[in-house]
Amino acid sequence: MEVTTMKITKMDYAATGAFSRTITDYLSQSEKLKPFYNRFPSIDAFEAQLQEKEFSPEERQVLHKALMDQYSSVSEINPKVQQNIDLLLQPNTYTITTGHQLNIFTGPLYFVYKIITAINTCSQLKEKYPDYNFIPVYWMATEDHDFAEINHFNLFGKGYKWDTEQKGAVGRFSTAGLEQLLDKLPETYAIFDEAYRNSKTLSDATRAITYSLFGDYGLVSIDGDHAELKKALTPVIEKELTENLSHKLVTETSAQLEELGYKPQVYSREINLFYLKDGLRERIVQEDGTYKVLNSEISFSKDEILQLAKEYPKQFSPNVILRPLYEELILPNLAYIGGGAEVVYWFQLKKVFENYNVAFPVLMLRNSAMYINRGNASRMHKLGLTPAQLFKPFLELKKQLSNQINEGEITLEAQSKTIEAAFKEVEKLAQSIDPTLVKAVAAEEQKAYNALQILEKKLIKARDSKHEQTFKQLENLKEKLFPNGSLQERHDNLLSIQTNNPDFIPALVDAFDPFDLKFTILEEE
Repeated sequence: MEVTTMKITKMDYAATGAFSRTITDYLSQSEKLKPFYNRFPSIDAFEAQLQEKEFSPEERQVLHKALMDQYSSVSEINPKVQQNIDLLLQPNTYTITTGHQLNIFTGPLYFVYKIITAINTCSQLKEKYPDYNFIPVYWMATEDHDFAEINHFNLFGKGYKWDTEQKGAVGRFSTAGLEQLLDKLPETYAIFDEAYRNSKTLSDATRAITYSLFGDYGLVSIDGDHAELKKALTPVIEKELTENLSHKLVTETSAQLEELGYKPQVYSREINLFYLKDGLRERIVQEDGTYKVLNSEISFSKDEILQLAKEYPKQFSPNVILRPLYEELILPNLAYIGGGAEVVYWFQLKKVFENYNVAFPVLMLRNSAMYINRGNASRMHKLGLTPAQLFKPFLELKKQLSNQINEGEITLEAQSKTIEAAFKEVEKLAQSIDPTLVKAVAAEEQKAYNALQILEKKLIKARDSKHEQTFKQLENLKEKLFPNGSLQERHDNLLSIQTNNPDFIPALVDAFDPFDLKFTILEEE
């Protein structure tokens, strides 16, 4: 098969118009945001991060055993993955983590972009700090219960959806029924077909998929829904139930961000924990001294729930406020890689980490990209556009194209000014002869102005009709690269590109630089 060569273009995130002011201020190292993170994501910052992060041999043993338990669902472990799991027992080994929900078929492209950012970060850190080992980790959001966010994906312009009546933590969902969705696809995709048909749970299936896609890069996937790992969370659970500690700290930080003009990404609950059992993941609330599990008949006294936390911490699930802390408690982690919204909500958590004396990781914005296949690249060049120009609004590009085809903007503004000047002279004449005629002059002037407006619209319409095909090509190109007006990475699926370009993932590995803080455009040549 012909190897697809790529032209790589980089541009500032701010220039895309697709990222929040909070993120662009962070990337420009605004002084206002510095109190909300530990170290800016430069490669040199990791020297101090390595010294700050503490992780004991006992914690490494627990982590290693849990990962070996979880990878028992994989028939034969890739030597690179096995090596990385074993390296976690060494005191000079650290992780670089990204996390995401268990979107079926990997969901939007940014799922893949996150993982590749983690892989490349580890490669660059190993080069910079050869005495240490760096392991890329994908944190599987197995305890999430928002199934509607993960049960669908888009492929070649068509939406596919998995319908199931299952409830609770999605990682525990049976894959039964997914074979019906597999049968609806335009062709068989071996990695996904095998994972969904041969895995018992969505958690196992997602591990199998990420293993198949990224095993050769040594990616380790971890499921926090594990009894031994959850023991590390017990002291946090106890404080959360009795002191509402994280709620106080996050609320305070969120208010500070708002005062600076930044919008908080998440809002804290008084208790940021869920009760977790098969088929159930519901919030815990405290009412009149009793701890209740919403949408159920389950309740506990204070002593009962604290006893439960000691004996069965696995029955507690952290929400978005406490999940990052849990992650940093059970991993020798140096950096978290997230999308724009994730980085912003981590800003809200720094005081929580300080209170528990846990090192706050380096916050890295995942690499973002737009992929322009050969067909769309050809259309772009025929229109005389560059990749960066495609980020401009459609009407602005349409105006630009009009100028390029030697037909500047159609406006009768100059003619309107001429008429205005002429009628001013007539008005002076009327004033000197019969002032009662001034109103009549004004009325005629308005009629003339209206006539010009109508003519201008007719001329624009005639011009647009003449170049309708060109503008339609532009519209189609914009829709292909910005589906529904958003970034491609937030809509399109991996298979929409990899089906035609099997080297897509290696191309991304070659193109992405986690530390250059630029948006990447990959153009097929």
